[in-house]
Amino acid sequence: MDSKNIFGTELEICGEDPVTGFFRNGCCDTDERDYGQHTVCAVMTDEFLAFSKRTGNDLTTPRPEWDFPGLKAGDRWCVCLSRWMQALDAGVAPKIIPEACHESVLEKVDLKTLIGYAWNQKQDRD
Repeated sequence: MDSKNIFGTELEICGEDPVTGFFRNGCCDTDERDYGQHTVCAVMTDEFLAFSKRTGNDLTTPRPEWDFPGLKAGDRWCVCLSRWMQALDAGVAPKIIPEACHESVLEKVDLKTLIGYAWNQKQDRD
């Protein structure tokens, strides 16, 4: 796929440990089969994982039948756009990797908001 990110450049890898993405290729690629729009590359936090579980999507429990190890804080995962937006409204949206977020996210969230949630590895270590 020649998918683009929110900056219009090549979509970067979101996560390979565990492998994420609708297509399980590490990227937040999407197409018409991806009803959930797994297009936001988010860095998991305990707050977001708890929120997601409370709102019906348990991302922490391993599901071996789907080759899903369960997520923990710090993991990068392609989350559904609608779930990230719900978390944004609730004040628990996780930081994102903008270069790994699919350009279609811009149809629902403005670039300024997304940049405001950009993950900064150095900042998180300080």
